[in-house]
Amino acid sequence: MGNTKSGSLSKELLEDLKSNTKYTEAELCTWYQSFLKECPTGKITKAQFEGIYASFFPNADPTEYARHVFRSFDTNSDGTLDFKEYIVALHLTSGGKTLQKLEWAFGLYDVDGNGTISNNEILEIVRSIFNMIPIDDQKNLPDDENTPEKRAAKIWEFFGKKDDDKISEGEFIQGVMDNKEILRLIQYDEPQKIKDKLKEKKQ
Repeated sequence: MGNTKSGSLSKELLEDLKSNTKYTEAELCTWYQSFLKECPTGKITKAQFEGIYASFFPNADPTEYARHVFRSFDTNSDGTLDFKEYIVALHLTSGGKTLQKLEWAFGLYDVDGNGTISNNEILEIVRSIFNMIPIDDQKNLPDDENTPEKRAAKIWEFFGKKDDDKISEGEFIQGVMDNKEILRLIQYDEPQKIKDKLKEKKQ
């Protein structure tokens, strides 16, 4: 995709990313240079991606969540993220349009990629989110969502599903758009330090 190994972005990829993300041409070129510096091959491996997340969460374990995020953005399933996949990931996790974000969130929760979400898949992602919340902060959570099981059950209840039901993409997006409470429960709010790091990288 584009001239991933040369020092500059192809015009085609640049136009594509400008129209599909919030980033300007100058920002994308800066991102690209730092991307190549860290990943001279033009690709980020799963291990490197997990390392980036680990540096953001020194007091918790983001490995599982990072693995799911990586899976959701590795659109061609080749085990690496190229520059385009990486930028789309940054865009969606730090401020994409609501519909785009929800389509991505659905893909994140659809662990086996079969087009629907099960109760177990919700629990799997919620568990990975809990691993990133420092133990002290977990103590401050409301009683009905202070364990992964309780939080997953609360989400499932909002959708009005029986245990062995499934949620389709349309239902998922509609449910979240109709109910801000679900949105809060399904996402991990990136701590301020991640946002600060992203800003630093952009400069």
